[in-house]
Amino acid sequence: MVNGTVRQWIYSLVTLLIIFRSEGLFVNITYVLSGVAKGAVCLDGSPPAYHHDKGHGTGVNSWLIQMEGGGWCNNLTTCLFRKNTRLGSSKWMVENLAFSGILSNMPQFNPDFYNWNRVKVRYCDGSSFTGDVQAVNPITNLHFRGARIFLAVMEDLLAKGMKNAENAILSGCSAGGLTSILHCDSFKALLPMGAKVKCFSDAGYFINARDISGAPHIEEYFRDVVSLHGSAKNLPAVCTSRLKPDLCFFPQNVAQHVRTPLFLVNAAYDSWQVKSISGKFC
Repeated sequence: MVNGTVRQWIYSLVTLLIIFRSEGLFVNITYVLSGVAKGAVCLDGSPPAYHHDKGHGTGVNSWLIQMEGGGWCNNLTTCLFRKNTRLGSSKWMVENLAFSGILSNMPQFNPDFYNWNRVKVRYCDGSSFTGDVQAVNPITNLHFRGARIFLAVMEDLLAKGMKNAENAILSGCSAGGLTSILHCDSFKALLPMGAKVKCFSDAGYFINARDISGAPHIEEYFRDVVSLHGSAKNLPAVCTSRLKPDLCFFPQNVAQHVRTPLFLVNAAYDSWQVKSISGKFC
């Protein structure tokens, strides 16, 4: 039994190494230092960051933006924990990030986007890029500035050629997928009027469901996130004009009002949601 498990582990490792060698591309980190003066900083006050592999040929004016995921922090304790990780500080982020899948530069693996400008925006605010609280607690030194990060990164990319975009996609997975829904229309508004813009959310459609005991844990959790980060003013107004802001953190209350073409990919049985929302949220 043990030998069989070891063999399976070795097989999986070899498979991953083969994929990595064939698809591997490392892209340097870019720190958005200009955003610091505008208050666009990670939880610990460090500058936001992204990785950009430049487009070429027919893809020189096409942009694929992928927002990193990684859950949220809903109170001082969880945010303080994130503050000392890559999900709360650019000081802990790797300088060279592997690009693969839809970020790959290999046409055989990524025929649609291999020569586009491909960008991975790092996630270090804990609010799906929605927070904006001016005050900084001198004891915790926590900064809740996710919305400012989003704008600062986009302004930096616009200055680097995205202002000439003919095609653009805002994408993301998990908490990053939620970002792509919540910011879809505002992303399009930043781009040239004639640009073809779409948004894509992968596993970012979080549902407002009670757990098996009937308690609304996920709703309470998102309420804490929105309150702590001051997210209300940065959530889609078409939703907050009708519902409480925390309910507008749920895609089911926002997606139908998004004017930009929006594509959703979500498993019918999402293991995280089954365990953390329908089961016991943790």
